[in-house]
Amino acid sequence: MLKVYLHNDLVGTLEQDDRGQLLFTYVSEWLEMGSAIPLSRMLPLQSERFEGTPVRSFFAGVLPEDEPRRVIASRLGISEGNDFALLEVLGGECAGAVRLLPEDAPPLPEGNQLKQLTESELEQIIAGLPRRPLMAGEDGLRLSLAGAQDKLPVVIKGQTVALPLGNTPSTHIIKPEPDRFPGLAANELFCMRLAKAAGLKVANASMRIIGGKACILVERYDRISDQGCVHRLHQEDFCQALGFPPERKYQQEGGPLLKDCIKLLREWSTTPVVDIRDFVDALIYNVLIGNADAHGKNFSMLYHVSQRGLAPLYDLVCTASWPELSKRLAMNIGNAKLISEVLPDHFRKFAEDAGLGWPMIRERIAALSERVDESLSNGRFMEDSFDKTVTEKIASFVLERVKRMNSTITGS
Repeated sequence: MLKVYLHNDLVGTLEQDDRGQLLFTYVSEWLEMGSAIPLSRMLPLQSERFEGTPVRSFFAGVLPEDEPRRVIASRLGISEGNDFALLEVLGGECAGAVRLLPEDAPPLPEGNQLKQLTESELEQIIAGLPRRPLMAGEDGLRLSLAGAQDKLPVVIKGQTVALPLGNTPSTHIIKPEPDRFPGLAANELFCMRLAKAAGLKVANASMRIIGGKACILVERYDRISDQGCVHRLHQEDFCQALGFPPERKYQQEGGPLLKDCIKLLREWSTTPVVDIRDFVDALIYNVLIGNADAHGKNFSMLYHVSQRGLAPLYDLVCTASWPELSKRLAMNIGNAKLISEVLPDHFRKFAEDAGLGWPMIRERIAALSERVDESLSNGRFMEDSFDKTVTEKIASFVLERVKRMNSTITGS
């Protein structure tokens, strides 16, 4: 059995039955608290036990995927398909405010515990991540982040980098550039900063060279600082909130549709009008930058006290920069399946499918296209730590997309 904590409160237990199925039960003390919130939209507060897809969608959703998952499982002698065993060794520091501890573990410790890293130690860790994702198996570390790219949760204070131990929340995520995708770090940083310059709500990101390796340093939006103390904010991605397991994050694999995402925001957000508008802007922006990989795990809900809303954007990349990557949209826009074919008319069909007003979406397309154009012309967000060869190529590509969108929206 694993004890499940939200922030510093014990909220429930996670078990695995003889068939390998995950079972989750809220503890009565949590249910009786006036401030209790559900762990997930798919796990509403109730005394009855949950089992099956809703449980696995949430808990498997905090684990790494694909190659990092395979390497971790092999390194620790765990079956790759055993979510429970992976959660047992990795579930100490996850996305949001959820933590999982073994049944015999002591209560969560108080105070911050850090392992400060020298530059040499940091370089060695980053270089070794492909062979040892998330530093799995390191004494005192139980780190987990979803996704297929190598990454490392850390605590940044000034120029110092430390590993979070015990109950210490991480503050940033380091994402080294994969060798097979040269230029990815500059690409992602460009797309993230262009989004911010164009007025979108996006996670803060910067570049750091570690041991000659270009890395993206992303400030965690699911953390908040209060009088010098860092606290976790709870979150779940759209796949978790809609009950889709991580291997079904793409529409063509049975994953969520855009209309499902709109329905989620309409019914679950406490500010649905604002969040639907921001989500539509994110869709438009991903089309403009040529990002075909905006799947259900690349959008999240952020929970703070009684508020539920769309989290800042993250993982913004011009996937069109690599010809070998799929041009297939993670979620169809109208009847468009390829990122290269999306035009305003496809957004009109999306509006119809999702029960949204086309005039509103048409206005968002025009306004965001103009802001992106102005930001590219201004160029101030591109002034530091960029690979100019990469960024100038993407900027030219985005400008062409903006012109194409503008030239076709007038007749829509």
